[in-house]
Amino acid sequence: QVQLVDSGGGLVQAGGSLRLSCAASRRIFSSDAMGWFRQAPGKEREFVASISWGGGVEYYADSVKGRFTISRDNAKNVVYLQMNSLKPEDTAVYYCFVDLQFRQRPAPAYWGQGTQVTVSS
Repeated sequence: QVQLVDSGGGLVQAGGSLRLSCAASRRIFSSDAMGWFRQAPGKEREFVASISWGGGVEYYADSVKGRFTISRDNAKNVVYLQMNSLKPEDTAVYYCFVDLQFRQRPAPAYWGQGTQVTVSS
């Protein structure tokens, strides 16, 4: 079992930046992956980014490539999502996840509670 606590959301103007954090309650293994999904009102939850815990390989949704950067702190078991050049369409609840293997289509085993990101135009 692992508990995830995500934080860092807020209200920002279009073009601004936010950094999300997600802390895990136990050591993340090198075979695991961590990352983020998001869910906007009335829409399905969609993949945003992930990172392999062992090798640091990163995947991004096309909609955020070049604007968002995922990173990790192995010692602290924390994953970050730096979000730059934010757009109103990035408005959503962002959920951290842990997958028990690193794959292009994550199948999260654990979820954070979510953090709201609102981008005003």
